[in-house]
Amino acid sequence: MRLRTGVRDPFIDLIRVVATALVVLQHCLMPVFSVRGNELQAGNALATPGWWVITWLSQVMPLVFIAGGAANSLSYRSHVERGGEPAHWLAKRVRRLAIPVLPLAAVWIPLPHLLLALGVPEQPVHLAAAVVPQLLWFLVVYLAAVLCTPLAVAAHRRFGLAVLPALALVAVGVDVLRFNWIEQAGYLNAVVVWLAVHQLGLCYADGLFERLTRRGAALLSVAGFGSTALLVAFGPYPTSMIGMPGAPLSNMNPPTICLLGLACGQLGLALLARRTLLRWAARPRVTAVLRAMAPRMMTVYLWHMSALAVITGITVIGLGYRTPNPDGLAWWLIAPLWLAAVLVVLIGLVRLFARFEAEQPAQAGTPGGLGRVLAGAVLVAAGLLGFTVGGFGPAASAGLFAGPLPWVVALLAGLLLTAPVRVAKAAGSKTVEPKTVEPKTVAARPTAAPEPVPAPRERALARN
Repeated sequence: MRLRTGVRDPFIDLIRVVATALVVLQHCLMPVFSVRGNELQAGNALATPGWWVITWLSQVMPLVFIAGGAANSLSYRSHVERGGEPAHWLAKRVRRLAIPVLPLAAVWIPLPHLLLALGVPEQPVHLAAAVVPQLLWFLVVYLAAVLCTPLAVAAHRRFGLAVLPALALVAVGVDVLRFNWIEQAGYLNAVVVWLAVHQLGLCYADGLFERLTRRGAALLSVAGFGSTALLVAFGPYPTSMIGMPGAPLSNMNPPTICLLGLACGQLGLALLARRTLLRWAARPRVTAVLRAMAPRMMTVYLWHMSALAVITGITVIGLGYRTPNPDGLAWWLIAPLWLAAVLVVLIGLVRLFARFEAEQPAQAGTPGGLGRVLAGAVLVAAGLLGFTVGGFGPAASAGLFAGPLPWVVALLAGLLLTAPVRVAKAAGSKTVEPKTVEPKTVAARPTAAPEPVPAPRERALARN
């Protein structure tokens, strides 16, 4: 089976932007804040009875991984067909994920010390320093999907759609193990489930879903949401598709097979709305907004919780604001104002830090071999995972891996290993000085043909 290459799908770009925007919207409106003494209490608006239904649409990480799978497939295949090495593609992808994290760590590692020195209550500071880096879980799992892309593409070429049920069966097996014998085994699905959803993106990139009629897309959506509903009704799975405070089980941490059903349901809905969404995106004003947002979505994702922390600190900690009851009219009236305040701060942060997401200038040398790049990727993943679990705050205890600094070292070491390598001249080699030759004594030689310049579409795809 042959994947399409050399094509950038605007629908995938649109899904990425819209899905990331929905993630920001959910994270900003979800918390229910109050202060007791010097402690910040944070509830979850989606824990309101009956609101779990919203999470079946607002939990859009499946769409993010589907879009990522399609983009990775198209980019990787195009890179290889132009004669590029897989290691070079992986190195560039790893660095694009890791470099935007550096300014986030540079701000948040010293910030708790500064806030505590200024007299800010300790509990809210530690809570913010722990919550902000939890977003990095996505980069850890997505990095695993990127590293598996060459294998995923090869498997799809050979087995086609059969890869999906195989991964789904493995995910089911992990859930059975988790719920019956070894609870910690469920974290294996942090890779298996998201790889299966990522594989859906490869199927889309191959054009498999283009064959679906509107009725077929509707059937895909019904099958996806229907299977999820059956799992929730007759299995051990909670109704909410996000983690709820105090809930004994979560479909997200670790992920369950429900998310694969949810991914199929959401993909079916997206395919049903594809023509309408593309017409809407083609409007000049919408196009301008999407073009401005698309190259900054990683920055938006990484910094939106920081913007939320700023507004929370000013209003809740500083002014004593308390979030109204989510099932009352006051919450609906204040929610747009709250969201607008967070967005104002977020826009400022994006303007300041989006430069780190921009395409890096070409550096001399070439990336190292596959082993070097994989080692760098493992170190980057370790650093990101360390931040996710341990937070940006001061070390709570002594130890080699206590505090954020060891994870900074791992992240920087990984970036160093994935950086282009300069080829040193062999020791003892003689430098031959060019001789001055009279023009009349030089025989005419054919000029080498210049290398072809990639077309704009290929350059855009290579950067993706």
